[in-house]
Amino acid sequence: MRTISWNSELLDQLTWHWDNQLRPRLDGLTDAEYHWEPVPGCWGVRPRTADDQPGTGEFTVDFAFPAPEPAPVTTIAWRIAHVVVGVYGARTAAHFGGPATDYGTHPYAGDAATALRQLDDAHAAWVEGVRSLGEDGLLRPCGPAEGPFAEAPLGTLVLHIHREVIHHGAEVALLRDLHAHR
Repeated sequence: MRTISWNSELLDQLTWHWDNQLRPRLDGLTDAEYHWEPVPGCWGVRPRTADDQPGTGEFTVDFAFPAPEPAPVTTIAWRIAHVVVGVYGARTAAHFGGPATDYGTHPYAGDAATALRQLDDAHAAWVEGVRSLGEDGLLRPCGPAEGPFAEAPLGTLVLHIHREVIHHGAEVALLRDLHAHR
């Protein structure tokens, strides 16, 4: 009987997608694409105009909780920031000892090159963290950082994070296609 390493399978799921689909589709991302708003009222990353806006530094992100109904269309900049902060960053901080990351204090990238560096760093930290779980760590409960999902195994959270990255990555790829063919 063959033994399956679920940790390896989960990592292969994300890293294959990252290496063969998502990250290559981001090569050459321009600042114009990064900030492009395909419809009026898009949420994006913008120059800071007030001290009470989310983030630190020169740029902020459009954000509201709860999100308006219907949710606004978002730019590539917004989607990358979401993956860096809310998908990878907060979970790497909560589960793998990464630096504290949240929407209120993140230094949002005003340009595509900086955003891609943040994304690459966040991805690498997440992959390292998942690898460190091994097989037994995937069965460990998520704990209080995941609120109502505290008792769910970390393997369930890993699956969720990977779905989020694949989902938002596909949206970014579509926005690049739409920008190129507008």
